[in-house]
Amino acid sequence: MRISQLITKTRKEAPADETAKNAISLIKAGYVHKDAAGVYVWLPLGRKVLNNIISIIREEMDSIGGQEVVMTTLQRKELWEKTDRWDDEKVDVWFKSTYKNGSEVGLAWSHEEQMVDTFRQHIDSYKDLPKSTYQFQNKMRNETRAKSGIMRTREFIMKDMYSFSRSEEEHKVFYDTVTEAYMRIFKRIGIGDSTYFTFASGGAFAEFSHEFQTICDAGEDIVYIDDEKHIAINEEVMRDDVLKNLGVDRSKLRQVKAAEVGNIFSFGTSKSEPLDFTFTDDKGKSQYVVMGSYGIGPARVMGVVVELMGDDDGIVWPKEIAPYRVHLVSLGADELVLQEASNLHDSLEAGGIPALWDDRDTSAGEKFADADLMGMPTRVIVSKKTLESKMFEVKDRTTGDVTNLSHEELMKYLA
Repeated sequence: MRISQLITKTRKEAPADETAKNAISLIKAGYVHKDAAGVYVWLPLGRKVLNNIISIIREEMDSIGGQEVVMTTLQRKELWEKTDRWDDEKVDVWFKSTYKNGSEVGLAWSHEEQMVDTFRQHIDSYKDLPKSTYQFQNKMRNETRAKSGIMRTREFIMKDMYSFSRSEEEHKVFYDTVTEAYMRIFKRIGIGDSTYFTFASGGAFAEFSHEFQTICDAGEDIVYIDDEKHIAINEEVMRDDVLKNLGVDRSKLRQVKAAEVGNIFSFGTSKSEPLDFTFTDDKGKSQYVVMGSYGIGPARVMGVVVELMGDDDGIVWPKEIAPYRVHLVSLGADELVLQEASNLHDSLEAGGIPALWDDRDTSAGEKFADADLMGMPTRVIVSKKTLESKMFEVKDRTTGDVTNLSHEELMKYLA
């Protein structure tokens, strides 16, 4: 892709009312557009990053047997009334509207009810279990105050998975499998070393729920980390009895701010009972399905990556999720330089290495600044000087290291 062909441009400033580092960087670099408070438009570069994150999540969910579906945004009032979650006094984040015939409808903020109502039509025997299904679907939440840039918005894409099991024991096996898959996801995205399996409040359904918290100054949570065990405890459950049960020494914990990038819940039969989601066991007896829920917000993860890895010059993308692996910069208007850059761009693309070529007729300083702002993992310069030396100047965005490589060496470096 040539920058001259991009429909978007970088900006010198972000909107005055935007205070979150992640949103400021993404807006200035041309990844998102702020439409309103808590509402962002995904521009081509931003969509590429989001799709790369989604692809990693999808691969890991498929690998553990998840089956992808898409539920509806429009939600039936009568379905949510059965679980007592339609009332605004019980759930205060609903966006609601009215059909022309006068009946009420809600815009989905979650999908447990519809998932249960759908799959109770397909699961009725112990032979049908266990199963799991997931989706990437827009959620709408009428937050009182949207904040933290793309990390907390009123409209967002959520990956929510739901598991259906015959027993608590069977559910626990899958729950642990998802935990391992989540850690693989965060490692592949590039935040694995800073992300911790975290014990949090379980609410009415279990002693604990579990979160995946990434150390981040922009995070909204305080967690206490045990580096030896590579686990964390949310401050909401930091009690002596909890520490004892977990075998954790309070003196060895360190307090940090963190951002939640994923969560998993055990529901038992609390979600299946109100909607009569049952199966017939091997003795012919009717039993309620045991359920779990597993969430990751791809956009939230993207915001955390920007907060965690960005520097004063802009974004720093891990290569696994970057929109392009290479930011190719041609300097000057010399025809030989432009031809060499064009040839290298085509060679990279043919080799399966996505490249963004800054072919604009503008200063070297502006091109270098935009390369740092946009955050591709590797910057490659083509100039009269590099033509003469028959070497390309290559800069690693993360380390800042600069080296000179031949075409063959460059292709091996990027492979």
